[in-house]
Amino acid sequence: MIERFWSISIGAGMDDPAVIRHPSASVEDYVKAIWEVAGSGAASTKDVAERLSIAPPSVTNMFVRLQEMGLVEYERYRGASLTRRGREEALRLIRRHRLIETFLLEHLGYSWREVHEEAERLEHAVSDGFTERLAEFLGHPGQDPHGDPIPAADGSLAPDDSFPLGEATAGQRVRISKVGDDPSTLEYLGDHGLVPGRLLSVREVRDLDGVITVEDEDGESHALGAPLAGAVFVRGE
Repeated sequence: MIERFWSISIGAGMDDPAVIRHPSASVEDYVKAIWEVAGSGAASTKDVAERLSIAPPSVTNMFVRLQEMGLVEYERYRGASLTRRGREEALRLIRRHRLIETFLLEHLGYSWREVHEEAERLEHAVSDGFTERLAEFLGHPGQDPHGDPIPAADGSLAPDDSFPLGEATAGQRVRISKVGDDPSTLEYLGDHGLVPGRLLSVREVRDLDGVITVEDEDGESHALGAPLAGAVFVRGE
């Protein structure tokens, strides 16, 4: 039954008009994963399965349920794309997640490589009211610790004109805007000072293996392989 994929916040029974229902944690995880994988496009079963570490048949079954709930449009072999309602749910959860990350880093002493996993655990446990109080407490930040934009309370999201460092050209000056949230990636980038806001000069781009050599503001050189360069997003200066 579809009802079990919704959690009840208020009210005595399912037929009570005072009942306010929100998607269950599993549904929230799926709509967020679809947004992270494809944005406004269609996310394939394979991509979402890899994102959530779930078997593809389970993802297919959930896509069908999400469509019945009005959260996605699903076509076999094409994948699932979020409806307007699904997009609202995804951005609501992303806003909460990124605000929690910011709070953990700024006020609880977490490192930026730790905040993502902790926020994953906490994002389903707090209410929308808590989220908005947290935003006010933090001064309504526009970005999370990794540089990702935090959706506004109305669900709007600032346009993102950043691009992967791997697409930069030799001689270009760029500034890091955001980075991927993989813990090992964050540990390496943090240890080398390659954090959002850092200005870099691209010295060499090797077509053979995709290695990009950059020089930071202190004159230190960094050679980044293709996977790492692809996890660093920059804007031209």
